[in-house]
Amino acid sequence: MKTKQIVFVLLRIVPAIILLQTLYFKFSAAPESVFIFETLGLEPYGRIGLGVVELITAMLLLVPRTTWIGALLGMGIMAGALFSHITTLGVVVQDDDGTLFIMALITFLCCLALAWTQRDQIPLFKR
Repeated sequence: MKTKQIVFVLLRIVPAIILLQTLYFKFSAAPESVFIFETLGLEPYGRIGLGVVELITAMLLLVPRTTWIGALLGMGIMAGALFSHITTLGVVVQDDDGTLFIMALITFLCCLALAWTQRDQIPLFKR
């Protein structure tokens, strides 16, 4: 495998894993997740709804034909998460040392890189 292919695969797998691993906390109503969504005034429907959207996004990221769709969705979701951290939640949530913020930032940056590399697939940018 060429370096470029390896990077492309990693850019798809890393955000998908991050999105998928957070689903357990959202769907099991883990106290941290409930706290976040209560603080945002979105508990429980926002937590569950966002979990479903994140599951779909992760699947889209892993399928090469739909990676661009997953990348755009991931950027949107993570932009909202980052905005919530900066404006309401704070970078550190319940003594997590900023882990959720960092994971959201990594996911956003991976999705941004994927959207850029897949820009020829995005209908708005097709020539």
